[in-house]
Amino acid sequence: MATAPRTAYMAAFDRAASPPRRVSKVRMAPRPPLVALKNVRLQDGQRPLFDGVDIAVEPRTRAALVGRNGAGKSTLMNVLSGIYPHGSYEGDIVLDGQPVEFRGIRDSERLGIVIIHQELALSPFLSIAENIFLGNEQASRGVIDWSETNEAAAQLLTRVGLDERPDTRVVDIGVGKQQLVEIAKALSKEVRLLILDEPTAALNDEDSTHLLGLIRGLKDLGITSIIISHKLNEIRAIADTTTIVRDGRTIETLAMHGPEPVGEEQIIRAMVGRPLDHRFPDHRSTIGDEVLRVEDWTVHHPIDQNRKVVDDASIYVRRGEIVGLAGLMGAGRTELAMSLFGRTYGARISGRVFKDGKEVQLHSVQAAIRHGIAYATEDRKRFGLNLIDTIQHNVSAAAIGKVSVRGVIDAGREARMAEQYRRDLNIKTPSITALAGKLSGGNQQKVVLSKWIFADPDVLILDEPTRGIDVGAKYEIYTIINRLADAGKAVIFISSELPELIGTCDRIYALSQGRVTGEVARADATQELLMTYMTMEKDVIAR
Repeated sequence: MATAPRTAYMAAFDRAASPPRRVSKVRMAPRPPLVALKNVRLQDGQRPLFDGVDIAVEPRTRAALVGRNGAGKSTLMNVLSGIYPHGSYEGDIVLDGQPVEFRGIRDSERLGIVIIHQELALSPFLSIAENIFLGNEQASRGVIDWSETNEAAAQLLTRVGLDERPDTRVVDIGVGKQQLVEIAKALSKEVRLLILDEPTAALNDEDSTHLLGLIRGLKDLGITSIIISHKLNEIRAIADTTTIVRDGRTIETLAMHGPEPVGEEQIIRAMVGRPLDHRFPDHRSTIGDEVLRVEDWTVHHPIDQNRKVVDDASIYVRRGEIVGLAGLMGAGRTELAMSLFGRTYGARISGRVFKDGKEVQLHSVQAAIRHGIAYATEDRKRFGLNLIDTIQHNVSAAAIGKVSVRGVIDAGREARMAEQYRRDLNIKTPSITALAGKLSGGNQQKVVLSKWIFADPDVLILDEPTRGIDVGAKYEIYTIINRLADAGKAVIFISSELPELIGTCDRIYALSQGRVTGEVARADATQELLMTYMTMEKDVIAR
C-alpha cells in the first residue's frame, strides 16, 4: 500500500513528455500542517480568554504570533505545550494530522514540542550541562555519566554557537547566552516544534542578532518555530507567517513573503483593531526651573572595584521636561540611575547631587524618596512588583503612610486610591484585588507607574518602561509620561529603542563606557547622531 501513491505519481511524471497541462490533472493530497489549534476556548473563571482560536503552522516554517498585551499569546502556547492539560480547555490540538491530548508538558515534549518561556527556566547555580539535561539525565542504572553528559552538552553548545565550557555555572553567563542554553536544551529533546516566547526582549542588539540567526538556521535542521514577539521589525525579518490574535480570537494570518509586502502598519492595525496613525502622541512641553543636577558622578563596580561603570557623568533635568538616556548595553545608564536612587548599585560612589539648587545626600532609598526622587526599575517582575500580592497593595507600597492613620493602614482609603489609578491609567483587570502576577506586561508596567506616581516624586526615573509590551500599550505609557511632565514632574527616560527616545524626549544624553558623550536637543536628534555618540571610544571621549 505504501507504494501505490508513488506509482501513480511516477506514472503521471512519465507522461510529462506530453503537453504539460496533462500533469496538472494529477491531484496530490495537500500536506497537513505540522500542528494546528482548532476552535480553542478557555475560561478564567467567568472571563473568556479565548473564544474559538484557530492556528495552523506548516512544517519547516517560522511562524510569528503577535497581539496586544493580554491577548493571550503566551497562554495559547501554554495550551499547545501541555501546561494547560487536556480537559481544561475546549477545542483540539492536531499534530501531523492526528488529534492529540496532552496531560502535561512531558507528553508534548515526547512528541517534539518544546517551549522556552520569557522567564528562562534555568537553575542558576547548576552548570550549563546540568541544566541542559535536567530531567533528561545521561544515566545508566540510576548513576549519571558525567563524562557523557559534558561531551553531549559540548556538542549541543557548538550547534547553537555558544563558546562556553559545559561545567560553567549558568549564573556566570549573561542572559543572551542563557537563551542559547535553553535552545541547546530543546535540541537535546529532539525538538520538532520550538516555541519561543519573547526570546529577544531582554537582549542587546548583538545577542538578538545572533539568536535570530540561530532561529533561521533551525529551519535548515527541519525544526519548525513559533515566535512570540512585540518587536515587529524582527517579526518582519524572520517570520514566514504572522498570526494576529485579538480579543480572544484569531484575526488573520499574513504571509510575510507573498507578492504584497507586509508592513508594520498592517500588523499594528490588526493588533489594535484600528489604524495607529502616530507611534507617539503629540506633545509640547512647558519646561520650568532646574530640579535635579548631577555633577561629576562616578560609580565603581560592586565586585571589581577597580572598574568604573559610571565615569564623571554630569546631567541635569528641569520641571516639565522629559530627558532621555541613550546607550548600548553596558554603557552605564541603569547603573547611573540606580546609584542615584539611594545608592542601590555600585561601590566607591563620588560626585554631587543638587535638588532645587541645594546639595542633597542620597545614601538610602528612603532618603531618595524623601527628596522626591523615584526609580521605576527595568525588571518589573523581580524588583518592581510583588507578583504574589494584589494590585491594591502594590500601588500603595512606596507611600504606605499616605493611606495609614496612626501607623495602621486604612484599607478603605487604600482601595479607593488603587481604584482611582486603575481608572486613570486604564489598568485592565477585573479587580484591584487581583494578583499583580496575573496581569499582562503592559498592565504590570502601569501598576509600577501607579506606585511611583502615588508617591508624588518631583523626579521620576523610568528604566526601559516599554520593554516587552505591545505598540498600543506603549502609546498609553507615552501618554502617561507626557501627563507627568505636564504636571511639572521631571522625567528621566532610559530606553534601548532610539526611535522612542527621539519621539518622546525634549533632550537626550548619550552614554558610552560610563561617560556622557553627547547631549542632543529633540529637534536635532537622529538615530545616526545618537549612535555616533553611543559608540565613542574612551580615547576619543578624553580628547
